Amino acid sequence: MNLKMKIPTLLILFLLFTASKCDKKKATKSSNTTQTEATTSTENTTLQLKVGAAQLEEYLPQLKNKNVALLVNQTSTVEETHLVDVLLKEGVAIKKIFAPEHGFRGQADAGEHVKDGKDAKTGIPLISLYGKNKKPSPQHLSGIDIVVFDIQDVGARFYTYISSMSYVMEACAENNVDFMVLDRPNPNGHYVDGPVLKKEYQSFVGLHPIPVVHGMTVGEYAKMVNGEGWLKNKVTCNLIVVKCKNYDHNTFYELPIKPSPNLPNTHSIYLYPSLCFFEGTEVSAGRGTQNQFQIYGHPDFKKGDYNFTPIPRPGARYPKHEGKTCNGFDLTKLDLEEFQTHGRLNLRYLIHFYKNFENKDAFFLKNKFFDKLAGNSTLRWQIIKGKGEEEIRESWQKDLEAFKKIRKKYLLYKDFG
Repeated sequence: MNLKMKIPTLLILFLLFTASKCDKKKATKSSNTTQTEATTSTENTTLQLKVGAAQLEEYLPQLKNKNVALLVNQTSTVEETHLVDVLLKEGVAIKKIFAPEHGFRGQADAGEHVKDGKDAKTGIPLISLYGKNKKPSPQHLSGIDIVVFDIQDVGARFYTYISSMSYVMEACAENNVDFMVLDRPNPNGHYVDGPVLKKEYQSFVGLHPIPVVHGMTVGEYAKMVNGEGWLKNKVTCNLIVVKCKNYDHNTFYELPIKPSPNLPNTHSIYLYPSLCFFEGTEVSAGRGTQNQFQIYGHPDFKKGDYNFTPIPRPGARYPKHEGKTCNGFDLTKLDLEEFQTHGRLNLRYLIHFYKNFENKDAFFLKNKFFDKLAGNSTLRWQIIKGKGEEEIRESWQKDLEAFKKIRKKYLLYKDFG
């Protein structure tokens, strides 16, 4: 068997045989599943998963006669209707909308500054929390009684929606404003893995000492940030979490709306925690194609069995290696059930590519963005020194186990395993 045929096979075998297993309940989806409901099968009972935003009876009374601000994006829906429109119809006084990375409608590129303005449909003022102002100012919260967060997360530390949530929680605590989370399932909530972030590597792609995959919903995460005193000066906000119904950490949840421009489907969401490390290298993770975070390659790589050419697309106006043929690998055919039943990061993609990359001095970006993604400089040096995957994994187990004990205190749903 030649190398071109062998590498993809090894990758698949790795997912099949070397990943740590956890018990898994299988969830089934009805053919008419809406954007706020999924069908979950637990033993002999079929129940409808219901996200926090769909439970109007639980939270509308708490918004009555209050001035409300929202932290929302394109995923903030109740069935087919955006939360903004739902709340306005119910007579809620929405005074401001805060927009995270990718903007209120979710169309901006990763890293692109989002401008303030007004929502074209409703005329409500829009305030960007991605760019110069990642945290609302006292003026932004003046006259506001409560901020409501309703954004679909994907469960990776470097996915910035949870950083935006933390900054808004901090601002609410400092300005005596309530903070409500309308909880949603975590599609990667069935496992916890990766190195825990070291304080000196704190950034917007990693604010708190958590692993790459934290295995929590945004509601659980908000409770942990509040309870562990991780906000500035250890302030705590008045936190309200509207839980999902009929959800636990074993539930398979397929996102009805892509959470950002470069995570188009379930494959990309499952692979994102592993392939995002390539964002700190010269390797393309598929931005500028239709298979973002499902393929990876580089123009000078010699060992791949797949090629692609990044071009400008919505959400990737200036993709890495634009217009150049990249050689690498295609992971789009990997079995989704294997992701659901084998919960752990896959470092082999990264280790193998570095090992076979000719110009190793140019592999990692000079701005050390890789270290921010990893939450330390250790992982980069372990790869440079040729450490194997299991040795690398062993190095983060102590911190990972300590995090799991903290995490357990804040869980709102039955855990995996």
